[in-house]
Amino acid sequence: MINTIKQALENSFSFADYRKKVTNLIAEGKSTGHTQSEDLLKYSELNETRMNRLEKTIEVTNEVKTKLQNLDKKYIWLVLSEGWCGDAAQIVPVIHKMAEVSDKVELKIALRDDNDALMQHFLTNGGKAIPKLIVLDAETLEVVADWGPRPHGAKQLILDYKAAHGVVDEPAKIELQKWYLHDKGISIQNEIVEMHEQVLS
Repeated sequence: MINTIKQALENSFSFADYRKKVTNLIAEGKSTGHTQSEDLLKYSELNETRMNRLEKTIEVTNEVKTKLQNLDKKYIWLVLSEGWCGDAAQIVPVIHKMAEVSDKVELKIALRDDNDALMQHFLTNGGKAIPKLIVLDAETLEVVADWGPRPHGAKQLILDYKAAHGVVDEPAKIELQKWYLHDKGISIQNEIVEMHEQVLS
């Protein structure tokens, strides 16, 4: 596992470089990942707009800011993501803003398909659901905790929709985006900080 983590960190991007990578690929008519399709390109373009908006509007709450600044030691937040993923577009900018407010947190983003060996350790119900945040002790690279692919409220929305309609279709995705819009990144911030606190207690 430690070698897999080291490899993923070597392959990883800063948030700015991740954004650049996604943008450059879109300019070439491509998405990140090992599969290419019109739909994935379309989602990538849509997510680009979402991330641009979120970077301007997301604010870290004072309570979360204080907790992140008072972490006991340094951590690396390694996030598995892809540019076409709608949840990642809503979540990764929030994680970026959180990492920015604390000198105890360094954010690294690795592409899921390029780091399959690591992804296999963090499956959700047997699937490669992203984004996945892996919290590492910065010194030892030991996995301290992990979070994702969605905050509880978003997860519940999709479970309820699937129970009622039997599928997760386009209307479900629209409802999910509305949920994120309304939540303004608060659930993501609170859940990640709570997870850190549980690890330390």
